[in-house]
Amino acid sequence: MTKRTILMFPDAGLKAIARPVEKFDGNLLALADDLVDTMRAAPGIGIAAPHIGELKRVIAIELPGSVAPSIYVNPVVECSSSETARHDEGSISMPGVTDSIERPASVRIRYQDLSGRENTLDADGLLSICLQHEIDQLDGIFWIYRLSKLRRDRIVKRFNKIRSNPDD
Repeated sequence: MTKRTILMFPDAGLKAIARPVEKFDGNLLALADDLVDTMRAAPGIGIAAPHIGELKRVIAIELPGSVAPSIYVNPVVECSSSETARHDEGSISMPGVTDSIERPASVRIRYQDLSGRENTLDADGLLSICLQHEIDQLDGIFWIYRLSKLRRDRIVKRFNKIRSNPDD
């Protein structure tokens, strides 16, 4: 269990597409532990392996009030609702800035657990948003690319200002 270095925007690794996990072994368990430790230290409520430079399809999510974090291996959105919801999103790879993103209000995902067993999950609310956000990251889609160019440019400008003046 180790807190790992988080890639910061605009690192090219955040645009890379993660590869499916094929080996369900001790290395995967260690990666999952590292993801949880890194997410908690950030702090954040979700993290994808590419955030720490690992191009593997693994995400960890720990919502407020959760008993324990959830790990999703090789997650895929099987279907999503036509109803949408807006939610403020941000990233541990771009701390200090958020913006409202519209996504399907609910999703069904298919994933594997840490032992390789297949599962499906119907999610709505914050869990649905987090799953979609982190699965996007596995597909090389950083959250700001869900914004209009104008809003994206404003976010990048704000983030660059925060990075250049961290004490402001």
